Amino acid sequence: MSDPVSPEPAPLRVEVRDAVAEILFDRPPVNALTDRTLAELLAALERARDDHRVRAVIVGSAVPDRFCAGLDLKALRRTDAAGAHATLHALYARLTDLQFGLGKPSIAAVGGAVRGGGITVAISCDLIVADASADFGYPEIDVGLLPAIHYTHLHRIVGRYRAFDLLFTGRTFTAQEAHAIGLVSRLAPAGGALEQARAIARGLAAKSPQLMRRGKAAFVAGIDAGYRQGVSAAVDLLASVLPLEDSREALAAFEERRRPTWRD
Repeated sequence: MSDPVSPEPAPLRVEVRDAVAEILFDRPPVNALTDRTLAELLAALERARDDHRVRAVIVGSAVPDRFCAGLDLKALRRTDAAGAHATLHALYARLTDLQFGLGKPSIAAVGGAVRGGGITVAISCDLIVADASADFGYPEIDVGLLPAIHYTHLHRIVGRYRAFDLLFTGRTFTAQEAHAIGLVSRLAPAGGALEQARAIARGLAAKSPQLMRRGKAAFVAGIDAGYRQGVSAAVDLLASVLPLEDSREALAAFEERRRPTWRD
């Protein structure tokens, strides 16, 4: 008789304290996003939205020096078209809608490597607090994907030319550069992003929940400007890229740790 297979540990830690819900990724080594992780993240946000005790939300990481490396590319490579579209719909559309309708301020506390889909999670929040040692990057084009949702918003934040640089070179950049161009709200000392986020969250949680809810709804309506429609288009764009030969080759090369060979 074979030994039973041990269940995979929960990919998130969720705790409510001092009127703040903390949702922490806990999927070592890099907190890559699987369908299960996304489902539990969305469910945790729904619970925070509906819990009258919660007045602010933090999304962070329990893994030292890692926030989120983005989508689990091995899992994405093995899914079919319908599965890939469902994954992207969860990461882009459902996450955006939940954050827009949360009714409470949300803060991303990021440190270490923040990549691709990890930046998607961070920018869904209202504030981003970055550890001074964090670094960011949009490597999708080098692994057979496109940072599609970031085409919708990044140019509004950092300007057209900076956005093109970051999205199409795939280079990594420091927390200091991210702060200088307006991509993150505040810088924290090395290792201090979560503690600073907690301090901010406690201050926001002390404010009127009725005024916060109405104020955030008005703020979201003011900044929307077709953003949610752009999110839906981003899902379709990235899903359309996955069947391409170059996309399949790049994903295989990433998994096999080699350079891709592009089709002419």
